[in-house]
Amino acid sequence: MKPQVRDEGHPYQNPELPVEQRVDDLVARMTVAEKAGQLFHTMLAMKPDGSTVEKGDAGMVELDTTRMLHTQYLTHFNLLGTYEPGAMARWHNTLQAMAADTRLGIPVTLSTDPRHAFTDNVGASFGAGAFSAWPEPLGLAALRDPDLVHAFADTVRREYLAVGFRVALHPQIDLATEPRWSRQSGTFGSDAALTARLVRAYVRGLQGEKPGRHSVSAMVKHFPGGGPQKDGEDPHFPHGKEQVYPGGMRDLHLEPFKAAIAAGCAQMMPYYGQPVGTDWEEVGFGFNKDVVQGLLRDRLGFDGIVCTDWGLISDAEIFGERHEARAWGLESLSEADRAARVLEAGCDQFGGEARPELVEELVASGRVPEYRLDASLRRVLREKFVLGLFDDPYVDADRAAETVGRADFTEAGARAQRRSLTLLTNREHTLPVTGRPRLYVENVATGTAAGYGEVVADPARADLAVLRLRTPYEPRPNKFESMFHSGRLDFTEEELKPVLDLLDTVPTVVCVNLERAAVIPEIAERAAALIADYGADDAAVLDVVFGRAEPEGRLPFELPRSMAAVEASRPDVPDDTADPLFPRGAGLRL
Repeated sequence: MKPQVRDEGHPYQNPELPVEQRVDDLVARMTVAEKAGQLFHTMLAMKPDGSTVEKGDAGMVELDTTRMLHTQYLTHFNLLGTYEPGAMARWHNTLQAMAADTRLGIPVTLSTDPRHAFTDNVGASFGAGAFSAWPEPLGLAALRDPDLVHAFADTVRREYLAVGFRVALHPQIDLATEPRWSRQSGTFGSDAALTARLVRAYVRGLQGEKPGRHSVSAMVKHFPGGGPQKDGEDPHFPHGKEQVYPGGMRDLHLEPFKAAIAAGCAQMMPYYGQPVGTDWEEVGFGFNKDVVQGLLRDRLGFDGIVCTDWGLISDAEIFGERHEARAWGLESLSEADRAARVLEAGCDQFGGEARPELVEELVASGRVPEYRLDASLRRVLREKFVLGLFDDPYVDADRAAETVGRADFTEAGARAQRRSLTLLTNREHTLPVTGRPRLYVENVATGTAAGYGEVVADPARADLAVLRLRTPYEPRPNKFESMFHSGRLDFTEEELKPVLDLLDTVPTVVCVNLERAAVIPEIAERAAALIADYGADDAAVLDVVFGRAEPEGRLPFELPRSMAAVEASRPDVPDDTADPLFPRGAGLRL
């Protein structure tokens, strides 16, 4: 496409002028089409060599980089996938050069879901890849250490800046109050007061004392708290849209968000959920004026950017399967009417959408006045100026790989993995193990285990077994939903039998990855030792087993004793199951 000609020397391009003056000048020069484009924050992908994805290229969803930048005037994107740091930096610089060739030269703001831990779900989080690997937020919560969270967020900031990310689509500060909900691994657990303390540290680590040229803006989510999902189902999907408060604990879920606002978080994301049985309108939070304008803006005083969760307006094809828009409570409305409701609710940006023509249509019809666009546009553009994107949007691609995964960052993440491990039982002082026993391992790399003992293939010949498990879940029918582990938390009889057989054959250390609150009473009773992890590699687990590292974690939520207790608990009430197997805060030392 032939570059558009643009005059140089406009006030908005002058870094010596106050930000508000630059914003005013730029807004005055923009067409409705250019304004509409800025109100969309959508997905983008790249090719492994750092080149852009264009129309016709295969992927999770169909993407057309040139069209979005040059025809739709979009400049806010979240990157899908994991790539080599130098390639990511080169791709980012290509986007900025493409954006500079538009009429106004508005730079790109690049965002990302979390990518510093072990969960790899394209709808929520990416595995660390080249970035330093830390425990999931649940593991940070298990350590209850705001200084560690600040150090983690500062590391994230520096690694993100190296490749061009300027908005973090995190922290996620929902309370983990429904044990079956699939998104708990991204939270700080069920304790509102602890979550409030940790989110303050997290926001300051990303943004500094106030946002500036060396900041990564924090998009805190999911307002007003996404934990109380009916039956623990996830509102990405129609059967999980209802959010309920049978315990009357709605205000408790707001406490972490109040702390985030006090810490100066730059952005906020409302959740998909549709509140049921409250005095709020029964529509998804992104459409909900009671919640966004009435509660978040008017009552809590938040004046930053509010960006909806992804995919509220349009149906989408994901991995070749059709998924309906998350317009919960407003399913019968047209796409344009849904877009109007988002703006009327007080949101500034549409997440995961690339439909600026809908906003243009609303303005042309008189349904939405242009000044309403300008109110959101000023927030969005102001952030670009504050972050310094108009003045120096490029990164040093040659240095990206030197920063991402730097040795001290990686070492800090490895220490945090070890510290976060939570020792729940240690029968007859099985741990720490001494010497070099004959080891039988499952779901542990044999090459790693060989550094700790003689690995044997038959558990009957072993002195000790080490078994790693994941929290049970119910498989779901389509590819995208299968990434969100939901449903039952206990093993089926068929799944449990080989585990118990192993425990009866040889003393076994069981390490269970708690992405949710596993129901494992039989395993807890018969394991020689039981460890919980929230994202840790095999070496971290074995270091604790053999006493080379000290487990310091405490459970960030309770572990229920039975599924009957889970089903009888109230989704909005923390740690509400009867007679839990382990209470929140449980944890032993070696």
